[in-house]
Amino acid sequence: MATKKRILVAPLNWGLGHATRCIPIINALIEDGFEPIIASDGIALELLKKEFPELKTMELPSYGITYAKKGKWFKMKLIKDSPKLAKAIKKEKKETKKLIETLNIEGIISDNRLGVHSKKIPCVFMTHQLNVLSGKTTWLSTKLHQKFIKKFNECWVPDCKGEPNLTGKLGHVKSFDIPIKYLGPISRFTKRETEKKYQIMVLISGPEPQRTLLEEKLLSIFSNSTQPILFVKGLIQRKQTVETLNQLTVYNFMTSEQLEKAINESEIIVSRSGYTTIMDLAILEKKAFFIPTPGQTEQEYLAKILEKQNLVPYCTQDDINLSKLEFVENYTGLVNLGSAIDYKELFHLFKGK
Repeated sequence: MATKKRILVAPLNWGLGHATRCIPIINALIEDGFEPIIASDGIALELLKKEFPELKTMELPSYGITYAKKGKWFKMKLIKDSPKLAKAIKKEKKETKKLIETLNIEGIISDNRLGVHSKKIPCVFMTHQLNVLSGKTTWLSTKLHQKFIKKFNECWVPDCKGEPNLTGKLGHVKSFDIPIKYLGPISRFTKRETEKKYQIMVLISGPEPQRTLLEEKLLSIFSNSTQPILFVKGLIQRKQTVETLNQLTVYNFMTSEQLEKAINESEIIVSRSGYTTIMDLAILEKKAFFIPTPGQTEQEYLAKILEKQNLVPYCTQDDINLSKLEFVENYTGLVNLGSAIDYKELFHLFKGK
């Protein structure tokens, strides 16, 4: 009996988005006869352990990414943390080499983990950011990011190649030194016609301390609501908890199956404008309201282009209040730009001759 080829799938632990968008990739690998090995750290690893308890998981060095409490210090915080990041990437490279040798890894899919690659086996880098926006230093952050990407054999972009698309200038360049494959928006969810149970569903995500700051603010806003509100904190903990306060139902986390059902049952989604969340809500064709993470240029840009297209309104974290949500009705909501992905063709890189 032939042994299955082992593919290392390594999402960045920066919120939950990188991990959750790897879920359909992992499922497709299993269906196509591969054996995925999951490698990450923190809540990203914990989430994938819950989703795939039967798969082998490995812990990688943490990048230790946290946000500044004030959005204006976001860039300075990243610059200050850059030596720590470089050290983590160096450790990650050593760990990847060890995993390839000890586990007989024959291919890699890295979702924004810069040190998870090898010249000895086929390696893919998955990202929606070919251009990394950072204000006046965009040229430098983009150049550095592309330098890492070019160490891989292919780059997969989870967006449409032409227009319309969801990433704008983030995910599109005129030319590149390695092959770029546009997958179209990907999601672990499927749209289903259901009766609406909640007027608003709040999805909290992202690194600390901004995740907690948004949670506290939105809990205060919605605690006395007269309409049914579902609130998911995005805390990946050992045991699921559910609390009810008047019309407010609060979960610490939900499984993919629970989230899919709940989002389909909700009229409006209030969340960060993280790209994976945008893809999920587009596949499910939802009306939404976005609150970009303070100081995160990428989320601010995505929120602005979606508002400009009259799809989704947004406001800053400081300005959010109940009256802002009334603007949602003036917007069309997100639309599904996705099409079926030919995973057999996509995974051809790993099949060899």
